[in-house]
Order: sequence, then structure tokens, then C-alpha cells
Amino acid sequence: MPPRPVRDDVTVTPGRPGLSTALLALESVLLRGGHATARRNAWTSVLEDRRRARDRREAAHVLEAAAEGTSEAT
Repeated sequence: MPPRPVRDDVTVTPGRPGLSTALLALESVLLRGGHATARRNAWTSVLEDRRRARDRREAAHVLEAAAEGTSEAT
């Protein structure tokens, strides 16, 4: 049987976990909802950017129509 690959990102601490391990666990529990909030904020930002882009396109259309002297867009 081939040897198992060594994972250097895992540290096994025998016995009782240390303070830093306990704090990391507490942080992950307390901030779990923060990831959902971050995704929600990011999506809101995307929607806001799209709205601003649409407003810029509409404003450019109105300005072009005003420069040409037509009143269809205004």
C-alpha cells in the first residue's frame, strides 16, 4: 500500500486544545453569519452598479438626442 500523502496544513495537538485553537473555533462560530452578510452586500453592490450603468446609458441617449435636436428621447 502506498504511503499516505503528508498534509502540512494540519496540526495535531495531543491533549487539550490551546487558547488560540479555542479562539479560532469561537471566531468561526461567531462570524459564520458574516459570510452570508458579505455575499448579500456584494450582490447588492452588483445590482447598484448595474443600475448606475443603465442610468448612464439612458443619460447618454438623452444627451445624444438633445444634441441632434430630436425630441424622441427627451
